[in-house]
Amino acid sequence: MLPVALARMTRVVGSVIHSSKEYVCVMQLHAPVDEDRLRSVIEEFVGEIYQKPPVRSSVKRALRTKRINRIELLEYTGKYALLHVDCEAGTYMRKLCWDIGLVLGVGAHMRELRRTRTGPFHEDKNLVRMQDVAFALIRLRDEGKDDLLRRTVLPGEFSVCHIPKVVLRDSAVESVVHGAVLNMPGIAMVQDTVKKGETVAMLTLKGELVGLGVAEASAEEMLEVSKGPAVRPKRIIMEPGLYPRMWKKKSSESPGRSGQTS
Repeated sequence: MLPVALARMTRVVGSVIHSSKEYVCVMQLHAPVDEDRLRSVIEEFVGEIYQKPPVRSSVKRALRTKRINRIELLEYTGKYALLHVDCEAGTYMRKLCWDIGLVLGVGAHMRELRRTRTGPFHEDKNLVRMQDVAFALIRLRDEGKDDLLRRTVLPGEFSVCHIPKVVLRDSAVESVVHGAVLNMPGIAMVQDTVKKGETVAMLTLKGELVGLGVAEASAEEMLEVSKGPAVRPKRIIMEPGLYPRMWKKKSSESPGRSGQTS
C-alpha cells in the first residue's frame, strides 16, 4: 500500500506517509522454539521500544523510540512465523524481526514483507493496481466516461481522515488560503480531539479541504475563547478565488509613489 498524491495534494501527502502503518511479514527463525515462548517474547515488543535502524537504511543510525501498537502471530511452522504488526511510522520490520530473534536466543531475520495500511488507506478498501489506472484512462480517452477513474482516484479530503479537523466559516476561507492565521471568530466547528501544537486539517462547511495547520489552542479553548489565533497554516491546498474576499484593500501613498496593500 503506497499512497500516490496528484497535483496540489502532493503538499499534504507527508501527513499520510508519516502516519501509522500496518505490515504482514514472514520472520524466519534460525532455530525452532516453542510457540508459547515465541508468543511471550512477541508480547514484550508491544508498546514503546528502542530501535536502531539497520546498517542499510535511509536515516541516521541513532537509537530512537518507536511505538508498536499490536503484534499478532498469524501462523507458525517452527521455522517461519507470520506476523501482523501495527506500528508507528519509521519502524523497521527487519530490525524488529532481528531483535525478536536476539531475545529468543536463536536469531531471526525478515524473509518477506507486505505493507497493508498507511494512515487511512488500507489494501482491503483502497488498493488500486496500475492496470486499473490504465483501464480507467483508456475508458476516459476512448469512451469519454470517467466512472472507472472516479473509483481509482479518491478525493484529496480522504487523505486527512485520520487528522483532527477544524471547520472554517465561509468568511474566513479566502484569508486563510492567502496565508493568514485562522482566528477564533473564523471557526464554525472543531473536533473535540484537537490539541494545542498538533497538526489539524482545515475544512470548509461543504467539507472541502483548505489545508493543514498547527493548532494554536485546544478544542476547549477554541470553543470558549472569542478572539485570538486558533490555527497557523502550514500547507494550503485550496486554490485562491473560490470564496469571497472579506478584507478590504487600503491605499497608501509615499513621495513619488503610490500603491496598495491588503
